[in-house]
Amino acid sequence: MNASAQDLIIDDRSTGDTRSNIGADWRLVTDRVMGGISKGSLTPESYLDKKCLRMQGEVSTENNGGFVQMALDLNDGKEFDASNFQGLELVIAGNNEVYNLHYRTSGLWMPWQSYRASFKVSPEWGIVKIPFSMMTQYKTSKKFQASKIKRLGLVAIGKNFDADLCVASVRFYGKQ
Repeated sequence: MNASAQDLIIDDRSTGDTRSNIGADWRLVTDRVMGGISKGSLTPESYLDKKCLRMQGEVSTENNGGFVQMALDLNDGKEFDASNFQGLELVIAGNNEVYNLHYRTSGLWMPWQSYRASFKVSPEWGIVKIPFSMMTQYKTSKKFQASKIKRLGLVAIGKNFDADLCVASVRFYGKQ
């Protein structure tokens, strides 16, 4: 899939369930896949008069764990070419915590590898733009390539805390 529009809506919560506008379902992934004990939920809700997908949970670093994630495959497991865009824009609210955006690309093989950027949320709705240039490599030496994205994840990670993240909109935004 190659997108070339000025902006591409990935999810605006118009489906009313866990499906995104691109047809893929958001799913919850926790560190339990590797023996951790974090737990969470992912539910369609309304927060401050906006429809959202809400990830809540308890992040625990016990048992070498420490994450709760809402993940979305962008092109049915194949590459999604986002090189015509500048980055990702989120309309989000939450609990004054720092979360991460993680991308997985076709160039990464190990499940712990990703490209990451952090963002903070407030209890009021806000817009966060994360340009591709802000993505940092995690446990890989390969450079991030926006043309090879397979999955994006919004992640509560790295410390013991209660996660509460509401997502009303996700879109790739165009180059200026």
